[in-house]
Amino acid sequence: MSNAAATIHWDSGTAYDFFISCYVLHNPDQFSLRGAWAAGVRSRLPSEARETMELAASLVILPFAWIYGLPQPRDGRTVLRELAALEPVERVKSLTYNPYSPYHAGTTEIVARVMAAGQWNEADLKELQADRSRQGGWFKRDLKLLLSCWAEPEPFADRYLQGLTAYHETFFAEEEKRIAPALQAALDHACRLAAELPVTALLEELSQGVRYTDEPRLAELALAPSFWITPLLIRSYVGVNRELFLFGGRPANASLVPGELVPDALFQSLKALADPTRLRILRYLTQEPLTPSELAQRLRLRAPTVIHHLHALRLAGLVYLSFEAKEKRYAARSQAVEATFSLLSQFLADT
Repeated sequence: MSNAAATIHWDSGTAYDFFISCYVLHNPDQFSLRGAWAAGVRSRLPSEARETMELAASLVILPFAWIYGLPQPRDGRTVLRELAALEPVERVKSLTYNPYSPYHAGTTEIVARVMAAGQWNEADLKELQADRSRQGGWFKRDLKLLLSCWAEPEPFADRYLQGLTAYHETFFAEEEKRIAPALQAALDHACRLAAELPVTALLEELSQGVRYTDEPRLAELALAPSFWITPLLIRSYVGVNRELFLFGGRPANASLVPGELVPDALFQSLKALADPTRLRILRYLTQEPLTPSELAQRLRLRAPTVIHHLHALRLAGLVYLSFEAKEKRYAARSQAVEATFSLLSQFLADT
């Protein structure tokens, strides 16, 4: 369908959450997920599979471009079948870099060279460091492991497929039955919103607070819901002129932990509001939008500390996040604060 200047393509499938859930379970602190529960899920895996998946958490990207090209239904079984059909070299390529991403612009040449040589050297490492420096978050030891994986792809390709198969059998096969209805409901809701809102307003609504000052630059956008990233937004290039936006598809009254009675939206909001520094931040942001550095000056705190608090507020959906040039600017989402108390009242009254 056409919406303003961009053409929107809709997509859905539990395959996205198959990989996202693996990442979240290995990085629970980033998503304010109970570490003990995440560790419990990981402990269900056989020891060798558990070790492989822990290693993969440092090497495997979220392969959204590859998932986007899968046949329907895009679910866990399709992922395992299609990965098994790939030669080990192609399997590793699909899982460790995105050929469409500007963050991986130089990776294609590095991969081809290292795979052809069957080994890597310091020059390859320096080139990969420079290529990934724009993305951030990569440790030198992880880049060395990645290069070793490209030099000898077969062992890792086989081990990872076995680990992913074990993860599907022990956890995700049941999990995708739980989340599939929520994903379909989120997709239907997003389609209805798209008929009423321009692209920037649509993305703001679906992401629970991410504001873009300009229309997306690419002519084609793909939108798909994810249960496990709610309320965050993930962007990924899935074609030469197409970008995927994964938006939160978990209902406000649902929890990431199966069987948990307290909804995540309520827990995250109350947790964020229980901190005095975050309350002060919200008060400032209610008065005017501010950058992390401006907040750090007012609060007389280090910028990393302020960014930590802003991340907690963003996980709770209590702030807007705007991208302006090279700056991030935050503002309070007053309606989200009001929604928190409404959700609390509903929870307390629910029998």
